Amino acid sequence: MLNDDVADLAIALMIMTARRLVASDRYVRTGKWPQGGEYPLAQKASGKRVGILGMGRIGKEIGKRAEAMNNTVAYHSRRKVADVSWQHYPDLVELARNSDFLIVIIPATSETNKIVSRAVIEALGPGGILVNVARGAVVDEDALVEALKSGKLGGAGLDVFVNEPQVPDVLFGMDNVVLQPHVG
Repeated sequence: MLNDDVADLAIALMIMTARRLVASDRYVRTGKWPQGGEYPLAQKASGKRVGILGMGRIGKEIGKRAEAMNNTVAYHSRRKVADVSWQHYPDLVELARNSDFLIVIIPATSETNKIVSRAVIEALGPGGILVNVARGAVVDEDALVEALKSGKLGGAGLDVFVNEPQVPDVLFGMDNVVLQPHVG
């Protein structure tokens, strides 16, 4: 099973996006460091609130890893899961409003299509980071791009997209976005 691999990727995307590791790597590689000086500090990925959308096998593994980083974990799923102690939010917008990171790990079905809606994205807010290791269809990609462009969302770590392998071009130039080619 790839549970551990996907959970590791989710946490890696969370850290990479929060710490802006891809952008700072590019800063060094393009020779900007000697002229531009120190790279601005980014946000922490520990001691935060991690919301998980989906609490199946992989969601549980993500939660364990997030908790080990001294994060508070909460989740949204169709029903409360008996074998986890994390807070269950019956309302996804409320979970997003009370999260610094929202990690998405649910299947794509007719019921989950665009479940991460404009309202969820905006509830996560300008300091929030969305991580999607599920399927592209579960996120309203147009609303996500708009929120990233306007500053209504702080960042995104994305392994999946609606029209893979096509990725919205506008994401390529965003330093607050980490992109992966569906390796989870």
